[in-house]
Amino acid sequence: MFDLRLILNTFAILCCLFALWKGGRAERMGALAVLANVVIGQTGHLVAPGLNDQIRLVNDGLTALLLLGVTVRYGALWMGGVMLFYAAQFAMHSFYIVTERKPDFLRALINNVDYLGIVSCLIIGTIVAWRRRVVNRRKAASTASTTP
Repeated sequence: MFDLRLILNTFAILCCLFALWKGGRAERMGALAVLANVVIGQTGHLVAPGLNDQIRLVNDGLTALLLLGVTVRYGALWMGGVMLFYAAQFAMHSFYIVTERKPDFLRALINNVDYLGIVSCLIIGTIVAWRRRVVNRRKAASTASTTP
């Protein structure tokens, strides 16, 4: 029928490309971190399916750490949302590993909603940065045209 993982990852990659195209520095750095997360996650899923849980935990933890650095450096509001989503993601992976619980519908639901939340925050941040640039350019152009 269809592969939800492929659909979500394709959506994430398209959103990251949008952020790289129209975003500011924070959005571009965030997009690179999310792209690396997608690549490592897909590679781990294909190469070592038996270690998928551990790879995903470490991958999400490292991505969250990278994004924390971006958050501290740029202080973008949308990054706060991303950090909360990654905290939930990391807690979910940890819970399933520690309790040795088999993957189930709840895990898939939490993981997919959380991942969409992360990507949605990136999209929102990109749109805000893009809009801010457009407004600043218009102000600069109108100021330049009205000053003698």
